[in-house]
Amino acid sequence: MMIEKKDIRAISKEQLRDFFVANGDKAFRGNQVYEWLWSKASHSFDDMTNVSKETRAMLEANFVINHIKVDTMQRSEDGTVKNAVRLHDGLVVESVLIPTNTRTTACVSSQVGCSLDCNFCATARLKRMRNLEPAEIYDQVIAIDKESKLYHNRPLSNIVFMGMGEPLMNYNNVIKAIDMITSNEGLGMSPKRIMVSTSGIPKMIKKMADDDVKFKLAVSLHSAIDEVRAKIMPFSSNFPLKDLRESLEYWYQKTKSKVSYEYVVWKGINDNKDAVAALVKFCKYVPCKVNLIEYNPIDDGEFQQASEEAVNLYISELQKVGIVVKVRRSRGKDIDAACGQLANKS
Repeated sequence: MMIEKKDIRAISKEQLRDFFVANGDKAFRGNQVYEWLWSKASHSFDDMTNVSKETRAMLEANFVINHIKVDTMQRSEDGTVKNAVRLHDGLVVESVLIPTNTRTTACVSSQVGCSLDCNFCATARLKRMRNLEPAEIYDQVIAIDKESKLYHNRPLSNIVFMGMGEPLMNYNNVIKAIDMITSNEGLGMSPKRIMVSTSGIPKMIKKMADDDVKFKLAVSLHSAIDEVRAKIMPFSSNFPLKDLRESLEYWYQKTKSKVSYEYVVWKGINDNKDAVAALVKFCKYVPCKVNLIEYNPIDDGEFQQASEEAVNLYISELQKVGIVVKVRRSRGKDIDAACGQLANKS
Protein backbone atom coordinates (compact mmCIF):
# COMPACT_ATOMS: atom_id res chain seq x y z
CA MET A 1 0.00 0.00 0.00
CA MET A 2 1.53 3.31 -1.12
CA ILE A 3 1.79 6.09 1.42
CA GLU A 4 0.96 9.56 0.08
CA LYS A 5 4.02 11.75 0.36
CA LYS A 6 3.71 15.09 2.12
CA ASP A 7 4.65 18.33 0.39
CA ILE A 8 7.94 19.20 2.09
CA ARG A 9 7.23 22.92 1.87
CA ALA A 10 4.11 22.46 4.00
CA ILE A 11 6.25 21.75 7.07
CA SER A 12 8.24 24.21 9.14
CA LYS A 13 12.01 24.42 9.46
CA GLU A 14 11.72 23.03 13.00
CA GLN A 15 9.73 20.03 11.75
CA LEU A 16 12.31 19.47 9.04
CA ARG A 17 15.12 19.57 11.62
CA ASP A 18 13.18 17.08 13.76
CA PHE A 19 12.75 14.78 10.76
CA PHE A 20 16.50 14.56 10.23
CA VAL A 21 17.20 13.95 13.93
CA ALA A 22 14.57 11.19 13.98
CA ASN A 23 16.31 9.59 10.99
CA GLY A 24 19.76 9.59 12.58
CA ASP A 25 21.12 12.76 10.98
CA LYS A 26 22.10 16.17 12.32
CA ALA A 27 19.51 18.89 12.87
CA PHE A 28 21.46 21.38 10.74
CA ARG A 29 20.68 19.24 7.70
CA GLY A 30 17.15 20.60 7.97
CA ASN A 31 18.53 24.13 7.69
CA GLN A 32 20.38 23.21 4.49
CA VAL A 33 17.33 21.67 2.87
CA TYR A 34 15.11 24.54 3.99
CA GLU A 35 17.44 27.01 2.28
CA TRP A 36 17.26 25.03 -0.95
CA LEU A 37 13.46 24.97 -0.80
CA TRP A 38 12.89 28.65 -0.14
CA SER A 39 15.86 30.96 -0.63
CA LYS A 40 17.11 29.00 -3.64
CA ALA A 41 13.59 28.00 -4.75
CA SER A 42 14.66 24.51 -5.76
CA HIS A 43 12.02 22.29 -7.37
CA SER A 44 14.04 19.08 -7.18
CA PHE A 45 15.87 17.24 -4.43
CA ASP A 46 18.61 16.48 -6.99
CA ASP A 47 19.52 20.18 -7.01
CA MET A 48 20.63 20.01 -3.38
CA THR A 49 24.31 19.50 -4.12
CA ASN A 50 25.61 20.03 -0.58
CA VAL A 51 23.43 17.14 0.62
CA SER A 52 24.53 13.53 0.12
CA LYS A 53 22.88 11.28 -2.47
CA GLU A 54 21.64 9.03 0.34
CA THR A 55 19.97 11.96 2.07
CA ARG A 56 18.40 13.11 -1.18
CA ALA A 57 17.07 9.59 -1.74
CA MET A 58 15.57 9.61 1.76
CA LEU A 59 13.86 12.94 1.03
CA GLU A 60 12.56 11.58 -2.26
CA ALA A 61 11.12 8.57 -0.46
CA ASN A 62 9.28 10.67 2.11
CA PHE A 63 8.35 13.96 0.45
CA VAL A 64 7.37 15.74 -2.74
CA ILE A 65 7.88 19.34 -3.86
CA ASN A 66 4.52 20.46 -5.26
CA HIS A 67 5.92 23.22 -7.41
CA ILE A 68 4.17 25.20 -10.13
CA LYS A 69 5.02 25.16 -13.83
CA VAL A 70 4.61 28.10 -16.18
CA ASP A 71 2.54 26.30 -18.80
CA THR A 72 2.33 29.12 -21.32
CA MET A 73 3.86 32.59 -21.28
CA GLN A 74 2.73 35.49 -23.44
CA ARG A 75 4.76 38.68 -23.88
CA SER A 76 3.12 41.96 -24.84
CA GLU A 77 4.54 44.71 -26.99
CA ASP A 78 4.62 46.90 -23.87
CA GLY A 79 6.71 44.38 -21.91
CA THR A 80 3.86 42.86 -19.92
CA VAL A 81 4.11 39.10 -19.44
CA LYS A 82 1.13 36.84 -18.71
CA ASN A 83 1.74 33.39 -17.26
CA ALA A 84 -0.68 30.49 -17.30
CA VAL A 85 0.52 28.64 -14.21
CA ARG A 86 -0.17 24.92 -13.94
CA LEU A 87 -0.38 23.55 -10.40
CA HIS A 88 0.68 20.06 -9.32
CA ASP A 89 -2.90 18.77 -9.59
CA GLY A 90 -3.38 20.09 -13.12
CA LEU A 91 -5.43 23.18 -12.23
CA VAL A 92 -4.39 26.49 -13.79
CA VAL A 93 -4.20 30.06 -12.47
CA GLU A 94 -2.76 33.22 -13.96
CA SER A 95 -0.06 35.67 -12.92
CA VAL A 96 1.13 38.81 -14.67
CA LEU A 97 4.39 40.76 -14.80
CA ILE A 98 3.74 44.49 -15.22
CA PRO A 99 6.79 46.65 -16.00
CA THR A 100 7.15 50.43 -15.92
CA ASN A 101 10.24 52.60 -16.32
CA THR A 102 11.01 52.41 -12.61
CA ARG A 103 9.53 49.18 -11.28
CA THR A 104 8.39 45.67 -12.08
CA THR A 105 5.21 44.43 -10.41
CA ALA A 106 3.97 40.86 -10.00
CA CYS A 107 0.21 40.38 -9.99
CA VAL A 108 -0.45 37.00 -8.36
CA SER A 109 -3.44 34.74 -7.75
CA SER A 110 -4.55 33.41 -4.37
CA GLN A 111 -7.33 30.98 -5.36
CA VAL A 112 -8.25 28.75 -8.27
CA GLY A 113 -11.40 30.53 -9.40
CA CYS A 114 -13.38 32.64 -6.94
CA SER A 115 -16.36 32.16 -4.64
CA LEU A 116 -17.55 35.77 -5.00
CA ASP A 117 -19.97 36.93 -7.67
CA CYS A 118 -18.75 40.26 -9.03
CA ASN A 119 -20.68 40.69 -12.26
CA PHE A 120 -17.89 42.47 -14.13
CA CYS A 121 -15.27 39.87 -13.29
CA ALA A 122 -14.17 37.06 -15.57
CA THR A 123 -12.79 34.99 -12.69
CA ALA A 124 -16.19 35.08 -10.95
CA ARG A 125 -17.51 32.97 -13.83
CA LEU A 126 -15.18 30.19 -12.71
CA LYS A 127 -16.30 28.35 -9.58
CA ARG A 128 -13.77 28.28 -6.78
CA MET A 129 -11.90 25.00 -7.02
CA ARG A 130 -9.56 25.46 -4.07
CA ASN A 131 -7.26 27.83 -2.22
CA LEU A 132 -3.65 28.12 -3.27
CA GLU A 133 -1.04 26.86 -0.84
CA PRO A 134 1.58 29.34 0.44
CA ALA A 135 4.30 27.72 -1.69
CA GLU A 136 2.14 28.01 -4.83
CA ILE A 137 1.76 31.74 -4.23
CA TYR A 138 5.47 32.04 -3.51
CA ASP A 139 6.33 30.17 -6.72
CA GLN A 140 4.36 32.67 -8.82
CA VAL A 141 6.51 35.45 -7.38
CA ILE A 142 9.73 33.51 -8.01
CA ALA A 143 8.75 32.89 -11.64
CA ILE A 144 8.00 36.57 -12.25
CA ASP A 145 11.21 37.64 -10.53
CA LYS A 146 13.14 35.44 -12.99
CA GLU A 147 11.21 36.89 -15.94
CA SER A 148 11.85 40.42 -14.70
CA LYS A 149 15.59 39.77 -14.58
CA LEU A 150 15.52 38.07 -17.98
CA TYR A 151 13.41 40.57 -19.91
CA HIS A 152 13.92 43.82 -17.98
CA ASN A 153 17.37 43.39 -16.41
CA ARG A 154 16.15 44.11 -12.90
CA PRO A 155 14.61 42.14 -10.05
CA LEU A 156 10.97 42.25 -9.11
CA SER A 157 10.18 45.37 -7.07
CA ASN A 158 6.48 45.08 -6.11
CA ILE A 159 3.73 42.49 -5.62
CA VAL A 160 -0.04 42.94 -5.82
CA PHE A 161 -2.56 40.29 -4.84
CA MET A 162 -5.01 41.20 -7.57
CA GLY A 163 -5.07 37.98 -9.57
CA MET A 164 -7.63 35.20 -9.41
CA GLY A 165 -9.50 34.83 -6.15
CA GLU A 166 -10.28 36.85 -3.01
CA PRO A 167 -7.10 36.93 -0.88
CA LEU A 168 -8.95 37.43 2.39
CA MET A 169 -10.89 34.21 1.82
CA ASN A 170 -7.55 32.39 1.78
CA TYR A 171 -6.18 34.51 4.59
CA ASN A 172 -3.90 32.09 6.43
CA ASN A 173 -2.15 30.87 3.28
CA VAL A 174 -1.74 34.39 1.90
CA ILE A 175 -0.21 35.56 5.18
CA LYS A 176 2.16 32.57 5.25
CA ALA A 177 3.22 33.29 1.66
CA ILE A 178 3.86 36.96 2.46
CA ASP A 179 5.80 35.97 5.58
CA MET A 180 8.13 33.86 3.42
CA ILE A 181 8.36 36.47 0.65
CA THR A 182 9.45 39.08 3.22
CA SER A 183 11.64 36.75 5.27
CA ASN A 184 15.41 36.80 4.95
CA GLU A 185 15.07 33.05 4.48
CA GLY A 186 12.91 33.72 1.44
CA LEU A 187 13.06 36.72 -0.88
CA GLY A 188 13.69 39.36 1.77
CA MET A 189 11.28 41.80 0.11
CA SER A 190 9.94 44.74 2.11
CA PRO A 191 6.25 44.27 3.07
CA LYS A 192 5.70 47.90 2.08
CA ARG A 193 6.20 46.77 -1.53
CA ILE A 194 3.29 44.34 -1.25
CA MET A 195 -0.38 45.24 -1.68
CA VAL A 196 -3.30 42.94 -0.91
CA SER A 197 -6.51 43.81 -2.75
CA THR A 198 -9.85 42.74 -1.31
CA SER A 199 -13.43 43.11 -2.46
CA GLY A 200 -14.16 44.31 1.06
CA ILE A 201 -14.78 41.84 3.89
CA PRO A 202 -14.99 43.97 7.05
CA LYS A 203 -14.19 41.35 9.69
CA MET A 204 -11.09 40.24 7.77
CA ILE A 205 -9.89 43.81 7.31
CA LYS A 206 -10.15 44.22 11.08
CA LYS A 207 -8.28 40.94 11.58
CA MET A 208 -5.44 42.18 9.38
CA ALA A 209 -5.24 45.31 11.51
CA ASP A 210 -5.21 43.24 14.70
CA ASP A 211 -2.50 41.02 13.24
CA ASP A 212 -0.38 44.14 12.69
CA VAL A 213 0.39 43.33 9.05
CA LYS A 214 2.90 45.62 7.36
CA PHE A 215 1.75 45.33 3.74
CA LYS A 216 -0.59 47.78 2.02
CA LEU A 217 -4.34 47.43 1.59
CA ALA A 218 -6.43 48.04 -1.52
CA VAL A 219 -10.22 47.78 -1.69
CA SER A 220 -12.09 47.00 -4.89
CA LEU A 221 -14.82 49.59 -4.34
CA HIS A 222 -16.43 50.63 -7.68
CA SER A 223 -19.30 52.46 -6.01
CA ALA A 224 -19.89 54.26 -2.73
CA ILE A 225 -23.67 53.79 -3.05
CA ASP A 226 -24.91 50.53 -1.53
CA GLU A 227 -27.60 49.82 -4.12
CA VAL A 228 -25.24 50.39 -7.05
CA ARG A 229 -22.41 48.42 -5.47
CA ALA A 230 -24.76 45.49 -4.82
CA LYS A 231 -25.64 45.39 -8.54
CA ILE A 232 -21.96 45.41 -9.48
CA MET A 233 -20.86 43.04 -6.70
CA PRO A 234 -23.96 41.18 -5.40
CA PHE A 235 -22.17 39.61 -2.42
CA SER A 236 -21.55 43.11 -1.05
CA SER A 237 -25.19 43.30 0.05
CA ASN A 238 -23.96 41.23 3.02
CA PHE A 239 -21.28 43.84 3.74
CA PRO A 240 -22.90 47.30 3.60
CA LEU A 241 -20.68 50.32 3.10
CA LYS A 242 -21.16 51.49 6.68
CA ASP A 243 -19.55 48.24 7.87
CA LEU A 244 -16.77 48.56 5.30
CA ARG A 245 -16.21 52.17 6.37
CA GLU A 246 -15.99 51.15 10.04
CA SER A 247 -13.45 48.41 9.25
CA LEU A 248 -11.31 50.81 7.22
CA GLU A 249 -11.39 53.39 10.01
CA TYR A 250 -10.28 50.60 12.38
CA TRP A 251 -7.54 49.60 9.90
CA TYR A 252 -6.15 53.13 9.72
CA GLN A 253 -6.42 53.68 13.47
CA LYS A 254 -4.35 50.53 14.10
CA THR A 255 -1.87 50.66 11.18
CA LYS A 256 -1.68 54.33 10.14
CA SER A 257 -1.51 52.97 6.58
CA LYS A 258 -3.46 54.68 3.79
CA VAL A 259 -6.07 52.71 1.86
CA SER A 260 -6.09 52.48 -1.93
CA TYR A 261 -9.48 52.29 -3.61
CA GLU A 262 -9.66 50.41 -6.92
CA TYR A 263 -12.47 51.92 -8.95
CA VAL A 264 -13.73 51.29 -12.49
CA VAL A 265 -16.07 53.83 -14.07
CA TRP A 266 -18.67 52.06 -16.24
CA LYS A 267 -20.96 53.61 -18.79
CA GLY A 268 -24.50 54.00 -17.46
CA ILE A 269 -23.67 52.44 -14.07
CA ASN A 270 -21.48 54.77 -12.00
CA ASP A 271 -20.63 57.57 -14.46
CA ASN A 272 -22.99 60.19 -13.02
CA LYS A 273 -22.63 63.10 -10.59
CA ASP A 274 -24.29 61.25 -7.70
CA ALA A 275 -21.75 58.43 -7.97
CA VAL A 276 -18.88 60.92 -8.02
CA ALA A 277 -20.23 62.81 -4.98
CA ALA A 278 -20.68 59.55 -3.04
CA LEU A 279 -17.08 58.51 -3.71
CA VAL A 280 -15.74 61.92 -2.69
CA LYS A 281 -17.66 61.65 0.58
CA PHE A 282 -16.46 58.08 1.22
CA CYS A 283 -12.86 59.09 0.62
CA LYS A 284 -13.01 61.60 3.46
CA TYR A 285 -13.44 58.90 6.13
CA VAL A 286 -9.84 57.63 6.09
CA PRO A 287 -6.65 58.83 4.37
CA CYS A 288 -6.64 57.21 0.96
CA LYS A 289 -5.86 57.39 -2.71
CA VAL A 290 -7.99 56.34 -5.69
CA ASN A 291 -6.91 54.29 -8.68
CA LEU A 292 -9.32 54.71 -11.57
CA ILE A 293 -8.91 51.57 -13.64
CA GLU A 294 -9.40 51.24 -17.36
CA TYR A 295 -11.79 48.35 -17.96
CA ASN A 296 -11.31 45.46 -20.36
CA PRO A 297 -14.83 44.28 -21.31
CA ILE A 298 -15.35 40.53 -20.91
CA ASP A 299 -18.28 40.53 -23.38
CA ASP A 300 -20.72 42.93 -25.06
CA GLY A 301 -22.91 43.14 -21.96
CA GLU A 302 -23.76 45.98 -19.60
CA PHE A 303 -20.22 46.55 -18.30
CA GLN A 304 -18.50 48.88 -20.74
CA GLN A 305 -15.80 51.49 -20.21
CA ALA A 306 -17.20 54.94 -19.48
CA SER A 307 -16.32 58.04 -21.49
CA GLU A 308 -13.20 60.11 -20.86
CA GLU A 309 -15.50 62.95 -19.75
CA ALA A 310 -16.94 60.78 -16.95
CA VAL A 311 -13.48 59.71 -15.79
CA ASN A 312 -12.27 63.32 -15.89
CA LEU A 313 -15.20 64.37 -13.69
CA TYR A 314 -14.06 61.89 -11.05
CA ILE A 315 -10.51 63.18 -11.30
CA SER A 316 -11.43 66.85 -10.95
CA GLU A 317 -13.87 66.35 -8.06
CA LEU A 318 -11.46 64.15 -6.10
CA GLN A 319 -8.57 66.53 -6.65
CA LYS A 320 -10.68 69.47 -5.45
CA VAL A 321 -10.75 67.94 -1.97
CA GLY A 322 -7.11 66.88 -2.02
CA ILE A 323 -7.58 63.18 -2.78
CA VAL A 324 -4.70 61.65 -4.74
CA VAL A 325 -6.12 60.01 -7.85
CA LYS A 326 -4.40 58.11 -10.63
CA VAL A 327 -5.70 56.56 -13.83
CA ARG A 328 -4.36 53.04 -14.27
CA ARG A 329 -4.30 52.13 -17.93
CA SER A 330 -4.68 48.50 -18.90
CA ARG A 331 -1.41 46.82 -19.82
CA GLY A 332 -0.77 43.99 -22.24
CA LYS A 333 -3.91 44.54 -24.28
CA ASP A 334 -2.47 42.68 -27.26
CA ILE A 335 -2.15 39.51 -25.14
CA ASP A 336 -5.26 40.04 -23.03
CA ALA A 337 -3.22 40.47 -19.86
CA ALA A 338 -5.04 42.94 -17.65
CA CYS A 339 -3.95 42.32 -14.10
CA GLY A 340 -6.36 40.50 -11.91
CA GLN A 341 -10.10 40.21 -11.80
CA LEU A 342 -10.58 42.64 -14.68
CA ALA A 343 -8.75 40.42 -17.12
CA ASN A 344 -10.62 39.04 -20.09
CA LYS A 345 -10.15 35.31 -19.66
CA SER A 346 -10.62 33.36 -22.86
